[in-house]
Amino acid sequence: MHDEISNKVHWHEPLDEDRAGHGRFGQPLSDYDQFMEQDDIPIYRGLGLSSVKDLQLVDWPRMGGRGHYIQLHGTEGKWGCYVVEVPAAGALIPEKHIYEEIFLVVEGRGTTEVWLEDGGHKHVFEWQAGSLFSIPVNAYHRIVNATNQPALLIAGTTAPNLMDLIGNTDFIFNAPYNFADRYSKEEDYYKAVEEIEPDPIRGLAMRRTNLVPDVVNCELPLDNRRSPGYRRVEPFMTGNKFYLWLGQHETGRYSKAHAHSSAAVLICVKGSGYTYTWPEELGVNPWKNGHGDKVQRIDYGQFGMVSAAPGGARWYHQHFNTSSEPFRLSAWFGPNHPSLVTGLRPGAEQTDYTAMDVTEGGTAIPYWMEDPHFRQEFEAKLEANGAKSRMEPSRYVEPEKGA
Repeated sequence: MHDEISNKVHWHEPLDEDRAGHGRFGQPLSDYDQFMEQDDIPIYRGLGLSSVKDLQLVDWPRMGGRGHYIQLHGTEGKWGCYVVEVPAAGALIPEKHIYEEIFLVVEGRGTTEVWLEDGGHKHVFEWQAGSLFSIPVNAYHRIVNATNQPALLIAGTTAPNLMDLIGNTDFIFNAPYNFADRYSKEEDYYKAVEEIEPDPIRGLAMRRTNLVPDVVNCELPLDNRRSPGYRRVEPFMTGNKFYLWLGQHETGRYSKAHAHSSAAVLICVKGSGYTYTWPEELGVNPWKNGHGDKVQRIDYGQFGMVSAAPGGARWYHQHFNTSSEPFRLSAWFGPNHPSLVTGLRPGAEQTDYTAMDVTEGGTAIPYWMEDPHFRQEFEAKLEANGAKSRMEPSRYVEPEKGA
């Protein structure tokens, strides 16, 4: 009940066996939501988009360029994203903050300056379209455009995590602490590293590098966990908790569907195709089971993106390459590594469940078990594009038990 005199809302115990509270209510704005709104630039919310180049850019005084926030469904509170345009022959305003930040260059060429203290050591490195780089926590950085055309970059951050936890943006942008373990004065700090090592959790291919000069064409090691001939690597950058990888499906092939919870966003860096996603509760054959109307799809090309699991819980998702070249994707998770954010006790046994078939206790749907609609549409799409499927018929045959 609202008290018109004191302007206070009073709480009353429920009567008899009524339940306390509203029962149904709207999702409140988080601290990060409020921060985005205060910047007074558009916020794109949805399953995905065909290309970030289609977003309307508006003046962004805080950054010194033009921009547009991106908060795909399923990423709310998990991590933040935006696109920013650097003015022709200009630069963004220098800033520092205690959240992590990575950048993927969509268009343009330039340099980035990184330093810890005024007058102190400064790194300067070059970037181009397709470059991926990371800013150390709480390091000053300035992004400079070296051409007479605007440059466009996609940024991924852990800003929501810090803002929603601390709730004080003045501290986040002005904390007087140098994270010496995240920054090095060594001249090779932003030298691209090609060496592959096993990641310490799942033993998958990983590169410790703070800069990938060209994610579009860099070499990727064989992985085979998603599709025949699938290639993949995890860049580990500036000591971040922000988890990401680069993966590639061969021409004429597509990924097995697999399920996990929300966080991952797939960004296309080469080729084109489409992604289907649907709630795990609908089962492995959504069309056969009469739930085709609940399956969501988005078509996208280079620098388009899609949320893998937009509904909060576990969703199946499946990626299809319909272009005449390999389909290369970069998956961004924020600080939500699938083998770390589990709720399990230390030392508890885990499995690489998204790479294991449902028949093995995982969540990947083997090709022989998938809804026939996927194969039929994929082959029809390729035929319309003058291409052919390279998916061998044997992959759609259920293996004999015990084989």
